[in-house]
Amino acid sequence: MKEHTIKTNFLSCDWKELPEKEQMLVQLAKQMTQHSYSPYSKFSVGAALLLKDGTIVKGSNQENAAYPSGLCAERTALFSANSNYPEQPVVALAIACYTEGHFLATPGSPCGACRQVMIETEHRYGEPMKIILYGEDRTLVFHSAADLMPLGFFAEDLLG
Repeated sequence: MKEHTIKTNFLSCDWKELPEKEQMLVQLAKQMTQHSYSPYSKFSVGAALLLKDGTIVKGSNQENAAYPSGLCAERTALFSANSNYPEQPVVALAIACYTEGHFLATPGSPCGACRQVMIETEHRYGEPMKIILYGEDRTLVFHSAADLMPLGFFAEDLLG
């Protein structure tokens, strides 16, 4: 038996230190928390992504009384982008979380299902997708979705 280590690199900053386009994505993600339908969890998540051609696609979490029927903000935005702009890779994705009247001080982290969709989207286009996790006290920036999920599952894994 041999033990291995997986390391990931990311930036920690104030969101106002980001380039202007990424600051705009964060602002849009924050705004999208207000479009969340989250009457059960009271946890609103907004997402905004930038496509390679400059198009911006937004999403918010959508809950349902039958809990598994809801959808996270990240997947709402990614599925919309993949459906409406299938030739355009995602360059960056910003995510913000809002609950109890304020944004989280430290960034919320995407669930495993969202991470899987992110890495498959990256894999599909063969280009990294920057992930920006907004928090009031600090923002985390990952250079690739694979940094959030280093041992991803892809179509070729289905072949055995």
